[in-house]
Amino acid sequence: MVFVLSAVLFAIGMAEAQKDSDEIVDITGKYQFLTADDTLALLEEDGKLKGYVDVSQSDEESDSFLSYPIVQGSRKKNHVEFKTSKIHQRYFRFAGTVERGAGIEASDPDYLRLVGALEIVASKGETGEEFVQRLQVVFKSRGKSETDD
Repeated sequence: MVFVLSAVLFAIGMAEAQKDSDEIVDITGKYQFLTADDTLALLEEDGKLKGYVDVSQSDEESDSFLSYPIVQGSRKKNHVEFKTSKIHQRYFRFAGTVERGAGIEASDPDYLRLVGALEIVASKGETGEEFVQRLQVVFKSRGKSETDD
């Protein structure tokens, strides 16, 4: 009986150690945003997130990308939130979790995933009335070879 109890306690301890080793320490990196051409870049420092979202524009636009700086961002354990600045009466808000992806090493594509709700907030210039488009999204981290450009 003592042997069985010891074995069970040992197995529980090993499971806890495995769980702790899977903890995601840092989410700094580049992630695919809404399309393959869009980028979410994050820098995590002491639970605060900085960075930007680059969104590709149509051929009719003067700029090929609009870069939305992150003005508020935080991470507490696996919960992630950020909000970008407003450009052309539009900004982005995200709330979700960070998870391990299919990648094996940090340099692999899809090593980390941000999974949650993205809100694309647009406002009318005259009235300031906001319209919110809500999407369930998965932002996959880009691999080292994808971010070396």
